[in-house]
Amino acid sequence: MHKVKTKSDALHAASYAARWVDHPVPKFRIPSEGMDPDAAYLLVHDELNLDGNPALNLASFVTSWAEPQAERLAAETLGKNMIDQDEYPQTEAIHERVVSMVGRLFHAPPEETPVGTATIGSSEAIMLAMLAHRTSWRNRRKAEGKPIDRPNLVIGADVHTCWEKFTRYFDVEARIAPMKPDDYTLSAADVEARVDENTIAVGGLLGTTFTGQIDDLADIDELLQRIRAERGWHVPFHIDAASGGFLAPFTRPELLWDFRLPSVRSINVSNHKFGLVPPGMGTVVFRDKSDLPDELVFHIDYLGGDMPNYSLNFSRPSSSVILQYYTFLRLGYRGYERIAQAMIDNAEALTDGLLRTGAFIALHDRESFPVVVVRAQDPDELDVFQLSDALRRRGWIIPAYPMPPDAQEVNVLRMVVKESFSRDMVDLLLDDITRELSNGNGRPRTDPHGDVARKIC
Repeated sequence: MHKVKTKSDALHAASYAARWVDHPVPKFRIPSEGMDPDAAYLLVHDELNLDGNPALNLASFVTSWAEPQAERLAAETLGKNMIDQDEYPQTEAIHERVVSMVGRLFHAPPEETPVGTATIGSSEAIMLAMLAHRTSWRNRRKAEGKPIDRPNLVIGADVHTCWEKFTRYFDVEARIAPMKPDDYTLSAADVEARVDENTIAVGGLLGTTFTGQIDDLADIDELLQRIRAERGWHVPFHIDAASGGFLAPFTRPELLWDFRLPSVRSINVSNHKFGLVPPGMGTVVFRDKSDLPDELVFHIDYLGGDMPNYSLNFSRPSSSVILQYYTFLRLGYRGYERIAQAMIDNAEALTDGLLRTGAFIALHDRESFPVVVVRAQDPDELDVFQLSDALRRRGWIIPAYPMPPDAQEVNVLRMVVKESFSRDMVDLLLDDITRELSNGNGRPRTDPHGDVARKIC
């Protein structure tokens, strides 16, 4: 939320010697008169130069580069609203193909009736899946004459913020398994200690935001199958594959994490991450249409025709879906495989370089994901927050943060190696990190009394 600055008189001053902009322009209210389009462009364009450089942004998982042909398709579809299926039937046909391609990549069972939809990122996808599982749980409880006032969701502390948003926004108890100083993922034992007949679902991660690791998905699936057989509790397993859904099928195809696990009833993925399309797009796929209660699907006729809709948002751009279809056609399975392996190789080179400094310990899954997460070998000698600040002065955007409870004493640096981050960029980053370490710019700062002044993030 942003404060509405009702009393601010801040102005854009005239610039370029008044060649285009020859009068002050208000910043926080709509100007009384318009201006030349080139002038408006220059005002916005120049101010955006203060943003970070996407090429040096290792904080974000989101795709920040596209081929010229993809950019052209994005411009051509800028005015098409994804919701207008009657007006743009071919766009909707492409939407269906994309969902089918994603579902088949995740081994959607042909003997059932898998369904899914594109979303505005994984946050909407996860909330839609959890709403479906909450409604299904409530319907089962009503049919059994049991109370429906205490639904809960079992997750690990390694989840993205959107999971906690769901529990808070939709009044579901969050049963969160905390981390440990040397254990950062969700285990079957964690789930067993928290699951009960009021559990609407268990969330497991294929690639965590914090460490790029994988929850114990196969063991959790086995536990949920046993619980159903022994206690009769139907607890769906949802896989949050936001980061790993477009990596594991190509880097570790033998890994069992998707609909090959019997308890998995739904999966989300962020197409705008390693699906290699610009933001914002996600996809949610259900194992069978019975996992999506009919009452959650709205049938809209006031735009022409009957348009079934399952979303939190209504209007949305179509360009990401179009670009995902383009990218699937452009790269094919082998293309994704080559890109994924190249990212893994570059991440491995970055990891090896960091470890050679002797200053770091690696925490991430080095085999599966191009996400490099390190902590200081000796926190008394290296403050990762100070190092992050020093690198920012060189243009690198590398986040430092404490791990969630109960591992909050562990501070880490995370670097996401994307398709556009070449081996040359890896070498340049390692040179800068080595230089900053040599200059002592990662050392903890002390106050005049000798106490370490810790930066609070």
